[in-house]
Amino acid sequence: MIERKFVAQKIKEFQIEEYITETLHNVGHSHTKMIKTPLGEKIVIYTSRPGLIVGRRGQNIKQLTKTLKKRFDLENPQIEISEVENPNLDANIVAEKIVDALERFGSQKFKAIGHKIMTDVMRSGALGIEIVVSGKVPSARAKSWRFYQGYLKKCGDISNSVRKSNLQAQLKTGIIGIKVSIMPPDIKLPDDIEIVDSKQAIVEEIKHDSKNLKGEEKPAEQKEKPKRKRKKKDESEGTKINE
Repeated sequence: MIERKFVAQKIKEFQIEEYITETLHNVGHSHTKMIKTPLGEKIVIYTSRPGLIVGRRGQNIKQLTKTLKKRFDLENPQIEISEVENPNLDANIVAEKIVDALERFGSQKFKAIGHKIMTDVMRSGALGIEIVVSGKVPSARAKSWRFYQGYLKKCGDISNSVRKSNLQAQLKTGIIGIKVSIMPPDIKLPDDIEIVDSKQAIVEEIKHDSKNLKGEEKPAEQKEKPKRKRKKKDESEGTKINE
């Protein structure tokens, strides 16, 4: 019974996040986080343009709160808006920009859109980016175009830290799939090497005081006295005296 309760809760959270994503279209929506509190359910919406979600005098937030309360049987839903610090490093926001640009200008300018978005992301400090546009662009045959720059991990445990997003753009020629993968700058790679400068050992001379531990002065070292040279007797003088 406990496992079923957890599964039902996660399914409910996924349905709420999916509904919010479909409702908040072209407003810079990144992701939604649901927190359960004693007062009720707290829903945090991360976006790059919070003013469009709030609306004039909070009308959009009030309408969204009523809809969530009625559709998903929430007791006291509280919606909180959180602004994303760097939108160019969020894969969902970047993919939404590409979809908006394709729907506005058409599929003929998909190369210019891809290169511009890729340049903006790399200037924001990303380690690497990959954009895959698949569909009938620009001809009647379906193709896949890949834009990539920088360094991007695709396998191993570090690939789980790569931010990914999949969206679809609805054009007159058909549906175009957009896949964005961004390598954030704060990720730590196992092959990163830091060169540490070796510290030079400084040797200092320690001067001993003339006083020992008890405070008594040590006897000064006696200098060796120079040996006196003996004068040799003058043998010539002795002979003269004997004579």
